[in-house]
Amino acid sequence: MTIIPKTTTRVESSTEPRVNERIRRQAQARVARFRGAPRERVLKRLEELDCEWDIERTLEANAAAVSLLGLWLGRRVDRRWYALPAVAAAFLLQHAVQGWCPAAEWFRRLGVRTPREIDEERRALEGLAGLQPERRL
Repeated sequence: MTIIPKTTTRVESSTEPRVNERIRRQAQARVARFRGAPRERVLKRLEELDCEWDIERTLEANAAAVSLLGLWLGRRVDRRWYALPAVAAAFLLQHAVQGWCPAAEWFRRLGVRTPREIDEERRALEGLAGLQPERRL
């Protein structure tokens, strides 16, 4: 593993292969369930994918919540709790650079996907629905 991996694959490259494989198989199974399904059902799933939280959004929300909790505990309980936001920020920076942090590993095991993984399912479903793949800039 390189110190600063590619942005597009940094999370997958720092995730255990068996976790990546499980996430991939689950996506394939979801797509397979839509083969032969009415177009409206596929379009509904595409809308659901638009709302799915990816690993980046999940980690950002987690770090913000942990930071706010640490600030509140530092003010109300003991000032040593102020270390918690610093730790959350350090882990978020580590994730931004390397694609890994303890929380990312935990969320990946729970099945939280990368934007690329979500887009792969989207492209497969768009093909089933006969839609032109959406161009993203």
